[in-house]
Amino acid sequence: MIESFIPWYAWFKAFHVISVIAWMSGLFYLPRLFVYHCQVKAGSSESARFKIMERRLLKAITTPAMISSFVFGTFLVMTPGVITWSSGWWHVKMAALTGMFIFHGFCSHWAALFAEDRNMNSEKYYRIANEIPTLLMLVIVVMVIVKPF
Repeated sequence: MIESFIPWYAWFKAFHVISVIAWMSGLFYLPRLFVYHCQVKAGSSESARFKIMERRLLKAITTPAMISSFVFGTFLVMTPGVITWSSGWWHVKMAALTGMFIFHGFCSHWAALFAEDRNMNSEKYYRIANEIPTLLMLVIVVMVIVKPF
């Protein structure tokens, strides 16, 4: 715990929330782009446009937002009095957060496959995948706000 973080707590929380909103926006939109990308012919001008959109979204928004979410979240948990480490909600939240990081990794992998015209998944696959960050976000928000256990 770092005592000098206490006066900065509200700032850390504000920047963490801003970062999470940006990260989640990217994780919601990227699989939707994959759905649309599945609908166009590999090598077409439309496919090239989707590749640019996917790369820019991932590299310029989603990944930097994930990193800043992690950094500001770390600052929050290092602030004395913020976390009771033995609380059950904390462990569930961390498990869901781990799932979010894994999902981000899958999105990066899928974008790389599309960039190389090697996607093997269907529209339906990405439509289902698009629901994963929503479910994880629901768990995380309930754990942090309600702290049910």
